[in-house]
Amino acid sequence: MQHYDLVILGTGSGNMLLNDELAHLRVAVVEPDRFGGTCLNRGCIPSKMFVVAADAVEGVRAAARLGVNASVEHVDWKAVRDRVFHRIDPLHDSALNYRRENGVDVYTEEGRFVAPRVLQVGAERITADTFIVAVGSRPVVPDIPGLDTVPFHTSDTIMRIDDLPASMAVIGGGFIAAEFSHVFSAFGTDITIMQRGPRLLMAEDEQVSARFTELASRRHRVLVEAAVTSVERSADGVAVTVTCPGGDHVVRAATLLVCVGRRPNTDRLDAAAGGLELDEHGHIVTDSAYRTSVPGVWALGDVANHFQLKHMANAEARLVRHNVLHPKDVRTLANKVAPHAVFTNPQIASVGLTEQEARRRGIEYLLSTRDYAETAYGWALEDTTSFVKVLADPLDRTILGAHIIGPQAATLIQPLIQAMTLGLTVDQVARDVLYIHPALTEVVEQALLGL
Repeated sequence: MQHYDLVILGTGSGNMLLNDELAHLRVAVVEPDRFGGTCLNRGCIPSKMFVVAADAVEGVRAAARLGVNASVEHVDWKAVRDRVFHRIDPLHDSALNYRRENGVDVYTEEGRFVAPRVLQVGAERITADTFIVAVGSRPVVPDIPGLDTVPFHTSDTIMRIDDLPASMAVIGGGFIAAEFSHVFSAFGTDITIMQRGPRLLMAEDEQVSARFTELASRRHRVLVEAAVTSVERSADGVAVTVTCPGGDHVVRAATLLVCVGRRPNTDRLDAAAGGLELDEHGHIVTDSAYRTSVPGVWALGDVANHFQLKHMANAEARLVRHNVLHPKDVRTLANKVAPHAVFTNPQIASVGLTEQEARRRGIEYLLSTRDYAETAYGWALEDTTSFVKVLADPLDRTILGAHIIGPQAATLIQPLIQAMTLGLTVDQVARDVLYIHPALTEVVEQALLGL
């Protein structure tokens, strides 16, 4: 039995924990898959590289409104795909070798707890003074009759397919469905989205969700309030039977993409055998410093929270590193807001309370909405559908939430995130800051001035 000072399970944000501060410890890393985790290999980074290519295609097609007549001759799917993975794939071997060359033991088989702070990895059993669990999450495969009899893809596999499908049926209407529908539609695939709820992106502010559903319906066939009841093979691929308020539909497509959510990998870890308390969704329960129910065991990222956001996991990794090294001076995340973006078309970004959350919780708020079309740069874009929405506290005048749908949304929201984090009032952010004219940031300024 090998004993370590520190064992890290998972090499997504878990791999970021290791730096010179931990060099004095005997460390092992357990990673049965690829270094870099979901974000690097199957998530944020490759998908956004595909999105950039899709945005380029859509930009050409939309140029006519500016008086520029252009067309897309051909999208070379394999060239797009290979550009992405020829850059990403070599990083696994280099990261693994780097750790081993610098004194870290790397176990490449799956680890399962057999007792608190005792891990079985293949034929070996290892223990440690400190464990950090960062094993992430994976796509949910729903229990749909016939799904196990047909070929289908999840976000784990869809980016590596060899040929661009003529058509795709997408089960789900969240972030992943929105982004991949944008990508494949831009490249020429006919998309049908089947969403159980009344709108796409149901977690977003209701006004944003409604606008996105309207715009997505112009590009794709969108079925809302649609319950998938069965899946079967068809001559051309798959046939999906869907029950909607107006009756049953059969959606036929060459390829099926399932993206109905993600689940933490605690079952693969046998977290319960390790004494780790789990919540009703299977996430490891932690306190605000990311300590688990077992002394000496910490957890972070998708396995421990519902954010499923790489920037949150990175922040948690920095925090956990400090807390492991300074157990008498543990810290918690100073920033209580968790911003996110959806890199679809149009782009969407959000932070803080939505209007419906504020109403449901009885929180009083001021509201201001400004269209891109009310700014000079919005004129330049000929934009007619994008907007910024900001909610503020009517008493202390701090920002409660911000929601943007439109070009550059993920960038435009950053000053609002900073204002929320630093506790600035809308008056300070609107009047004490100069906004470059005629940059698109003026739409944020105008929304703030409206408060």
